[in-house]
Amino acid sequence: MQSPLQRDTTRTGHVVVIGGGIAGLAAAHRLLSAGLRVTVLEATERLGGKLMTGEIAGTRVDLGAESMLARRPEAVELATAVGLGGRLQPPATATASVWTRDALRPMPKGHVMGVPGDPAALSGVLSPEGLARIAQERDLTPTAVGDDVAVGAYVADRLGREVVDRLVEPLLGGVYAGDAYRISMRAAVPQLFEAVKEGGSLLDGVRRVQERAAARQQTGPVFQGIDGGIGTLPDAVADAVRAGGAEILLATPVLGLTRTVRGWDVRTDTRVIDADGIVLATPAWSASTLLAAESPAASVELAAVEYASMALVTLAFRRSDIAGTQALHGRSGFLVPPVDGRTIKASTFSSHKWQWVADAAPDLFVLRTSVGRYGEEEHLHREDSELVDVSLSDLAAATGLAARPVDTEVTRWIGGLPQYPVGHLTRVARIRDEVAKLPGLRVCGAVYDGVGIPACVASARRAADEITRDLTGADGGGNARKIAEEIIATPTRVQGTRSEAGQ
Repeated sequence: MQSPLQRDTTRTGHVVVIGGGIAGLAAAHRLLSAGLRVTVLEATERLGGKLMTGEIAGTRVDLGAESMLARRPEAVELATAVGLGGRLQPPATATASVWTRDALRPMPKGHVMGVPGDPAALSGVLSPEGLARIAQERDLTPTAVGDDVAVGAYVADRLGREVVDRLVEPLLGGVYAGDAYRISMRAAVPQLFEAVKEGGSLLDGVRRVQERAAARQQTGPVFQGIDGGIGTLPDAVADAVRAGGAEILLATPVLGLTRTVRGWDVRTDTRVIDADGIVLATPAWSASTLLAAESPAASVELAAVEYASMALVTLAFRRSDIAGTQALHGRSGFLVPPVDGRTIKASTFSSHKWQWVADAAPDLFVLRTSVGRYGEEEHLHREDSELVDVSLSDLAAATGLAARPVDTEVTRWIGGLPQYPVGHLTRVARIRDEVAKLPGLRVCGAVYDGVGIPACVASARRAADEITRDLTGADGGGNARKIAEEIIATPTRVQGTRSEAGQ
């Protein structure tokens, strides 16, 4: 006979965060700073979600996300708060290329996610016919965008398919692993969406976006990495959260959520935890299952969110073996338009892009390729050795690389990236409206407002602040936050020592 579940009861102000990815950890950090008690439950045996480091040829590298947008402050602020501010590091080079029409060509400048403001910048990437098509754009009748529109469809209508196929697809697909002809402009490129809603030429809209960005006088790097890898961020946040008094439980999947007169029952396979509030920081399919009983409408909406899967193939070469491959030098990597029919979608030359990788392994040259996107997941069923071989074949065609790697690592991210089709933000609004009917429960993560690290942190902050208002009537601020922030900041010296020791 199965033994009854143990019940854990805690004092008022206890929030259970379900999901130990960067969004869940950021939510826990925020809740602690508001003076609440926090328990984090992670179904797997590892924290961090799509942020993960590993080793190749004895060198630690990122095997998931490798950088974060620095022009949005949330992720940089979180890294700084947990003691990683001194290890933030911009790319050593941002000179990327596009492998298109059988040649590596410099990535054009002056575009917004591949949509140009100056057609002249695309010479060499586009054919003469493609350039001529762009020149006709100002003579076209303005195209209404309504409440939302697919990026690829709109840009192809205004500038021709070649702009989408050769530039927008590889750039947008690199972020979402998706299809530009399905991806929502309102969700994925909101600044461009607002500009085109004003009417007039798309080219002029791009220029307005660029002028507004210049007027904000943003300085500093666009992207930041972390010495030791972006994958070190989740552990640093977890260390700070534990130091602040939170409990983090790994290998603890949540099996059910039930509203009670006290708040919530959170059921695992070994116990039932009493919670006053819940932050649900899981992928859409998991959130859908957990909300099925208490919010069927939100559950249905979440179940409709589609995901793309991909694989990262990391390769380490002896520098002496690739010395004569000139195309590998002076670049951070290259993107590959799907229209060209290649298997790899991009390659990052990690030893050029990140100084910390070069310093950690001066005799090695580390690069990685990405394979797979929405609707093209058959490659992910190949053996690791096949993915390595096809990556080497495409790299040879693009760069002339003939060397064999001394070590390889294949990382599969199954269901790694939620898709943002037309209408995505309207769906998100419906989900949040339904969830808001449940006192003390909120959602956050890559499903909602963006797949990048800053967007995930921002959604976590929003969820945590709303829970804080529900439970305390405060907006997550005040003296409680200041005191708690001092507490969770204390382990920063220890975290720095751990990272420097490579632990």
